[in-house]
Amino acid sequence: MANYSIAHIEIPAVDASEASTFYNEVFGWKIVTNTAHNYVTFQAEDGLRGGFQGPHEKAYQPGRLLVYLATDDIDAALAEIEAHGGKTIVPKTVIPNILEWAIFADPAGNQVGLSRRYNS
Repeated sequence: MANYSIAHIEIPAVDASEASTFYNEVFGWKIVTNTAHNYVTFQAEDGLRGGFQGPHEKAYQPGRLLVYLATDDIDAALAEIEAHGGKTIVPKTVIPNILEWAIFADPAGNQVGLSRRYNS
């Protein structure tokens, strides 16, 4: 069975620059801007990483922190989730040469992401 460790966290932010400045100054998180994908990422000292999700993103919801679980096979994970009463909210989406991701809802309605990084 897959590990499903926490792989990525997305923090909603209308202004990713402002949010990244806040988290850098308060918590010392390393901030990197991926201009090719218009996405600002952070990495905490312990290695946990994430990004600031803006209104242009499919899964953006103000006030909702989104946790992504690592998996080697998103399709198999979604099938298992649905077999146990969960529901796919955003089907597998590919960001070429970077990662694949999806979002599901558990039976209680909580939304959680799945991600599979390439070359990791």
